[in-house]
Amino acid sequence: MESSESTSSAPETKREKTLVVQNKMGIHARPAAMIVRAANKFQSEIFFEKDQELVNGKSIMGLMMLAAGSGSKLKAVAEGDDSEDLLRELEELFERKFDEP
Repeated sequence: MESSESTSSAPETKREKTLVVQNKMGIHARPAAMIVRAANKFQSEIFFEKDQELVNGKSIMGLMMLAAGSGSKLKAVAEGDDSEDLLRELEELFERKFDEP
């Protein structure tokens, strides 16, 4: 008997966080690029969900397709060993309003 799949002892690496778009213009090209740049520093996968639409957080076009305006709530779902650090960095980026005035 082979037991190549031993998921019960693996640590949980999937995390979720709700992020609120706080900048005036929402997620346009520049904030989307900032999200992708931050996400690509990590090995974890990241997806964003809004209104039942799920997009890859490492895709500028995908993020822009969410049409997330100011005040929008996005569910960020990260999975991987560094998912907690990834979500923390994204949360800080959203809180800084993507460095917009």
